[in-house]
Amino acid sequence: MSTYNTLKGVHDIVPPDVFVWNKIERTARDLFYIFGYDEIKIPVIESTEIFTRSIGQSTDIVGKEMYTFTDKGGRSITLRPEGTAPVVRCYVENALNRRPAPQKFYYMGPMFRYERPQKGRLRQFYQIGAECFAAAGPESDADMLFLINNFFEKLKVPHLRLEINSIGCKVCRPAYNAALSMFFSQKEEFLCGDCKTRLTKNPLRILDCKVESCCVLRNGSPLIIDFLCEHCKSHHDRLRELLYNLGISFDDNPLIVRGLDYYTRTTFEFTTEHLGAQKAVAAGGRYDSLVEEFGGPATPAIGFALGMERLVELMKLFEPHTNAPFFYFAVLGEEPLNIALSLAIRLMDKNISSTCGEWKISLKSHMKRASSLNAKYAVMLGTEEIQKGMATWKRLSDGTQDEINIHDVAAFTKLYEQGRA
Repeated sequence: MSTYNTLKGVHDIVPPDVFVWNKIERTARDLFYIFGYDEIKIPVIESTEIFTRSIGQSTDIVGKEMYTFTDKGGRSITLRPEGTAPVVRCYVENALNRRPAPQKFYYMGPMFRYERPQKGRLRQFYQIGAECFAAAGPESDADMLFLINNFFEKLKVPHLRLEINSIGCKVCRPAYNAALSMFFSQKEEFLCGDCKTRLTKNPLRILDCKVESCCVLRNGSPLIIDFLCEHCKSHHDRLRELLYNLGISFDDNPLIVRGLDYYTRTTFEFTTEHLGAQKAVAAGGRYDSLVEEFGGPATPAIGFALGMERLVELMKLFEPHTNAPFFYFAVLGEEPLNIALSLAIRLMDKNISSTCGEWKISLKSHMKRASSLNAKYAVMLGTEEIQKGMATWKRLSDGTQDEINIHDVAAFTKLYEQGRA
């Protein structure tokens, strides 16, 4: 047993998870590039006011979950609990609005929230997020949702459901909040302690409560769709139309309000039924007033973030991921090992993963090792094969085998291409 262990709620990222992790990041970077997003790197620590002002005092994040401390200069510092507020701070501070519109950025990195650790919910967790600024229309919403949907398709993540909603704007939301307040006031004695506070500060937050009794109490509550102003309704209707045209399936969910106060109009979640209670894999929405609240120009914007740990767990359910060699050379003798090493190096120079086994072990041990490494092909190479100039390859998935010229790298490359098809 180790003398030292990770802190509660944090964990190491080791194989095989790290292989899935890297695949997710590579796919994200490639797709962000295609969609015109530039990477930015934001600090892990920020002034506490950045989060208390933008996320909202009545949210669980600010009220219960932030890692906040006073530094030696007497300043209140917070480990970032989410990415949007720091990105907006970066956007305003660095005058990124001067770039051609729309301005698109993405980020990757750890976030921190002090909450009860459980599967899919950690105190240090990682997110990939993106923000699109100076984009007012529903077309921008649809473009971002298409990006996320395309991302999951490239990763071959099955059974995800897109749920969308509109939570209105400063014009129509006050009337909705008043209706919610009236509805829940009649049930106040049955609300949890947090929701009793939310009832006076921000009744919309009650719809985001995860306490089972509160979930039951909101049955029959007023729906935001009945309170949307003309502009919010037309925005939402147009988004739904665009999603239909793009062939993106979605469900309307009037309870998606998200846990942060800065959202306006469009909110959304990509959810799964395969991770237990933690259903949301990616989520986000529109925040048209946040840049201005940070001292910048009036700038409509939309963003999202996805949880890396949840996505890794989801991908592992449907496909094994290892750093497996494509070719495993089962060498029987020292001379065959020398030839195999030379061949493996030439193949790796062509970005074809290859490895050689020890020359002193039996063929049976070689095949067992190749299988444990999840190699695609085992190539048997001994003295007899050297004399013939031909080695026997075996595809481990189905036992198919044939011979190949050990001096013809192009033949190995062709076999690699066929095996990937």
